[in-house]
Amino acid sequence: MDEVVRVLKEIVRIGIVTAVNLEKYMVRVKFEDTNYTSDWLRVIDTRSFIPGHNTAQRTEYAAGGSGFPAYENHKHDLVIDQWMPSVGRKVLTVFLPVEDGDGFVLGGL
Repeated sequence: MDEVVRVLKEIVRIGIVTAVNLEKYMVRVKFEDTNYTSDWLRVIDTRSFIPGHNTAQRTEYAAGGSGFPAYENHKHDLVIDQWMPSVGRKVLTVFLPVEDGDGFVLGGL
């Protein structure tokens, strides 16, 4: 049983994001218990899409809004993108159980 717990502690880990590559959907994560920073880890696409990262947002013109003339015809910009953790965010990671196995970010905590 102790061996199973030891292996699971190496496969499933919690860390803090230190760098983000939005183009490749990858992050680097620091694990405080070992003071080790990972190589680039892929972020698993498991969440709903969200407004884009650091981009202008765009939508179609919309009418209405409380009946005030200033709000009758207006435009809200919006771009939808995959969820990505930001630097400093705590995340749950999982690594393949082989030497130098690839790792993945499952989600934020």
